[in-house]
Amino acid sequence: METAILTTLRSTFGDRLQENVPLSGYTSARIGGPADALLIARSTDELADVVQPLWEQDVPFLLLGGGSNVLVSDRGVRGVVVVNRARQVRFSAQAEPPTVAADSGTTLNDLAQRAARLGLSGLEWAATVPGTLGGAVYGNAGAFDGDIAANLVTAELLQRQAGRQTWPVEKMEYDYRSSLLKRRQFPVVILSAVLTLERGEPAAIQAKMDKFSARRRSTQPPGASMGSMFKNPRGDYAGRLIEAAGLKGKRIGNAEISPVHANFFVNHGQTRAADVQALIRLAQDAVFEKSGVRLELEIELMGEW
Repeated sequence: METAILTTLRSTFGDRLQENVPLSGYTSARIGGPADALLIARSTDELADVVQPLWEQDVPFLLLGGGSNVLVSDRGVRGVVVVNRARQVRFSAQAEPPTVAADSGTTLNDLAQRAARLGLSGLEWAATVPGTLGGAVYGNAGAFDGDIAANLVTAELLQRQAGRQTWPVEKMEYDYRSSLLKRRQFPVVILSAVLTLERGEPAAIQAKMDKFSARRRSTQPPGASMGSMFKNPRGDYAGRLIEAAGLKGKRIGNAEISPVHANFFVNHGQTRAADVQALIRLAQDAVFEKSGVRLELEIELMGEW
């Protein structure tokens, strides 16, 4: 980062600005080189107060929530990384239907567990999904036949030109693991969202979440990973295609295509992003040669490659 820009950032943010911060501690895969600068926002107002000056000064930045579904390069990120820790949650249990309004830094598991304790159903699928609400709204996260598109009522966004706006779910134009925001790469930050819920019995809701969790533990590997590496092609499964190509258990360095589920790439310690990227290319090429399918990444590559 240019010295003049860094000087401006120091003046703008003071002690809140951290410099040359390794991002491996901020990602679920525990992989990633340093960010030139890092800022943490602990509320939606703080998030807006961080992002607006960066836009005004034309300073490039990337937003991180839980750090799942991303692979940060070994070279790290030039510019600023904003870590979203805005996590206020407000249930409207007496509304009809009941809803929850939550900040975008709230983890999906925490949201699902809190809803269950109140006897509010509809987010059981989310208890097993890593990451935050903001990332889920952006990428239409889902599992076990549920997804954000089915729960979202509105999302509060901060746009560079238009300021704060509230979008109804229809405006998001959701598709499988995709949204209008993701496809068009708007200069936008998701601040919060309102989700619709249903009433139920806490014990039954918890039992359903426990069932999903047990199924996930039996079919997906433990350890540090990014989550599902590739999107499932229509009518098929990325893991099946990778296994059919003979790559289950394939290892480059300390990165491994899991022998438990081939659509998960596991970090066995001190793994380089370059090794994971090499496995990604190997899997894409091998599956294309074997099955004629070009696998599309579900994760996002971040940083300088």
